Amino acid sequence: MPWNVKDTMNLREEFVLLARQDGANRRALCRRFGISPQTAYKWLARYEQHGREGLLDRTTRPKVSPRQTPPNVEHTVLDLRLKHPCWGGRKLSRRLQDLGHPHVAPSTITSILHRHGLINPQASEAATPWQRFEHAAPNDLWQMDFKGYVHTSESICHPLTVLDDHSRFSLGIRACSEQRYRTVQAHLADIFARYGLPVRINTDNGSPWGSSREPGQLTELAIWLIRLGIHISFSRPYHPQTNGKEERFHRSLKAEVLQGRGFHSLVQAQHAFDHWRDVYNNQRPHEALHMATPSTRYRISPRAYPEQLPDIEYSPDDRGVIVKWGGEIKVQGRRFKLSNPLRGYPVAIRPEGKTEGLFDVFFIHHKLMQIDLRA
Repeated sequence: MPWNVKDTMNLREEFVLLARQDGANRRALCRRFGISPQTAYKWLARYEQHGREGLLDRTTRPKVSPRQTPPNVEHTVLDLRLKHPCWGGRKLSRRLQDLGHPHVAPSTITSILHRHGLINPQASEAATPWQRFEHAAPNDLWQMDFKGYVHTSESICHPLTVLDDHSRFSLGIRACSEQRYRTVQAHLADIFARYGLPVRINTDNGSPWGSSREPGQLTELAIWLIRLGIHISFSRPYHPQTNGKEERFHRSLKAEVLQGRGFHSLVQAQHAFDHWRDVYNNQRPHEALHMATPSTRYRISPRAYPEQLPDIEYSPDDRGVIVKWGGEIKVQGRRFKLSNPLRGYPVAIRPEGKTEGLFDVFFIHHKLMQIDLRA
């Protein structure tokens, strides 16, 4: 049987001393001490050369490791990780290449991080990528939402985020004091002036872009976007994954900016958002983009932000109706509820085209509802 680790040195020394006696039966001693003859002769040879020190266990670590990461490279990896504590091996590897350093495999970087205690199971689980659909070109779809709220010493901060679906390019992170229509409109106007207009914007059904109580009804913000020629869509109620890239973006924003951090004011929060947005767009490799950065995939929209809203016009074949008080229209003596903010705006009553008596109601390009006048 193998020797007890606790008594190993004493047993080895005792065996050697007994085996070195004149006339000692070494084979019998091997059986008594439960070791093989090969092991016995190994310890005897070591004792002859080095005395008692020769009986100590020797490390199996090689004296030379030609594949070991050089210390200067390891220090570079650790320095970059300290700057971006939420980045994993793949992001760090790509960023080092972008900075002109020799290639270091992601698996090597992960081993370095584990060796220095910089990775925990919770972080590994949170980094699991999400698989989702991607639109074909920049500005085909923007996703927009508020990232909850955080407290500052002066007030509450509501981070407003806008993200391009195709490139994951962050078009803006704004520290808002509240979530009202005019505040969002002002920030969106700045973003439109810089990047142009998207084809479509998707949001959830909450205020100020949607109506959580009556999904599908237009708000003042939605009306403004439609008048700009932007198509709007809303996530399915209780299905945040419909705005999935925004949700994933918010996870990164929380982990890399908000987690465990406080701000004195909205100005200080905005400074932090601006700094991180630059890192996110221009430095941080994105795994869904094959480790490219979002800025390499984004292009400014060719649709410029107009100085004035265009006039509302419909086809001569449409029947125009003005929305009355309470957001209602009256067609052939029957009342239909649309949306309160549409009061005073013209809408178009258009034949559905397949069934006699069915009509679609449009506000510019946006279909509001279908009405049945057959009864």
